[in-house]
Amino acid sequence: MKAKINNFEIDLSKPIDISIPLTNTDDNPIAWYIEKPVIEPVVFGDWIGKVSEGKSFTNFNNIFFNPHGHGTHTECLGHITRDFYSINQCLKQFFFLAELISVQPESINGDLVITKNQIEKVLMGKTPEAIVIRTLPNLANKKHLKYSNTNPPYLAEDAARFICESGIQHLLIDLPSVDREHDEGKLLAHKAFWNVTDVNNLNIDARLNCTITEMIYVADEVKDDSYLLNLQIASFENDASPSKPILYQIQ
Repeated sequence: MKAKINNFEIDLSKPIDISIPLTNTDDNPIAWYIEKPVIEPVVFGDWIGKVSEGKSFTNFNNIFFNPHGHGTHTECLGHITRDFYSINQCLKQFFFLAELISVQPESINGDLVITKNQIEKVLMGKTPEAIVIRTLPNLANKKHLKYSNTNPPYLAEDAARFICESGIQHLLIDLPSVDREHDEGKLLAHKAFWNVTDVNNLNIDARLNCTITEMIYVADEVKDDSYLLNLQIASFENDASPSKPILYQIQ
């Protein structure tokens, strides 16, 4: 089925899902020193909320997870501010023109870093509403990695500021964070992207409507190009929500 959205013709029957599913298995990716998610049936005495156990007509599970550490998630600037801001209140539109780019982080002082020059070179002057960054090499094990204490690649502060100053509102990346794992709480890329100068007293030009989505996975067969992005979240009143970003090829 084809449709026109934001003046772009897309085929709704061919979604490109770039999220990582959340599971309670060892295949689930994990970051930030936590254990894997827990998905288990509710138990009341000898009653178990699981049809296969023979005492329930429905499956009735509790789920315990952390959106930042357990898979694809979208966050607002409330992730780093003293005052509460909710992703459910900050993200009010869900379709955006997006540019998918592939970048091989550079080795800088023992770290792997995505630089401003790399982003600027690949974008070639384009200013989409959203940018989707696929890091190279693009190994399929990104969907299952245990990131804690591995010092993954990250985004340089000036690269995040360049994205901000380019007017790009939504940043999606296949890493657990845009910042260095151990950075003494500086959060330089987060602050630069959201244009936050003081997390304790939010400046009036901070970018409240902008989001960062981390821990995506974009398969190799999806080519660098312009796409229509549908950024789907659950309605959590929280700084972040598990999310399901979907790309559509533009006809």
